[in-house]
Amino acid sequence: MVDDRDREVCLEAPASRIAALSPGATELIWAAGAGDRVVAVVAYSDYPPEARQATSVGSHTRVDLETLVSLEPDLVIGWITGNPPEQLETIEQLGLPVFYIEPRSIESVATTIERLARLAGSQAEGDEVAAAFRTGMHALAAEYADAEPVATFYQVWDEPLMSVNDEHLIGEVVQLCGGVNVFGELSRLVPRIDDEAVLAADPEAIIAGGMGEENRHWLTHWQQYPGLTSVARDNLFFVPPSLIQRPTPRLLEGSRILCEKLEVARGRR
Repeated sequence: MVDDRDREVCLEAPASRIAALSPGATELIWAAGAGDRVVAVVAYSDYPPEARQATSVGSHTRVDLETLVSLEPDLVIGWITGNPPEQLETIEQLGLPVFYIEPRSIESVATTIERLARLAGSQAEGDEVAAAFRTGMHALAAEYADAEPVATFYQVWDEPLMSVNDEHLIGEVVQLCGGVNVFGELSRLVPRIDDEAVLAADPEAIIAGGMGEENRHWLTHWQQYPGLTSVARDNLFFVPPSLIQRPTPRLLEGSRILCEKLEVARGRR
């Protein structure tokens, strides 16, 4: 099976002891129908709830290698930009097979589930979940295909202030919903910006995400600028980050919410 670093990963038998080294990887393994084979996770692997029962081997940025090895995984799922490369290389040198993932598009969420399901021997279940995700996203795209454009600022972080460009998965969702990402043409996937840039762009809607599920205070920050169109029209929206910032099947739910927020903005013109 080819991973997202274009490496061929071959297993002698379906994986039965899986280590997932990021919350997103954990959720994707469960989506692939192999959650019962997960023996190791990292901090913040909180979905599905059963994932909390697996042994924690540190965080995505610092894995406890001794604990990981003691659990004898026969497959390690690494996140290309989330895990330190040197730690993943060390894990490989210890003889543990590492499958690198990093879904960066709506379609790649589905294909990642399918590949993980094949590695775990849960192909039927994984294919079903991937197909349902594709169907749902295609239906959403069709629903908003002719929607009036809405100039949108998606705030992914507050200090420093950060957004996403059109190449980012969230940028793809904004476009799917009929939004026009005001920072979409910037070169960095996750560009750093400032208040002045937002004021100059004057988005019609501001959508906040972030870490955890309670970042609504990020939106109150913008109320100090009553001249902003998004503030004047009360188009300051929050989408639970776990539904929009993790590239997992729950992205469908997060996308629906984001599309609904932009539809509210259209109705306030």
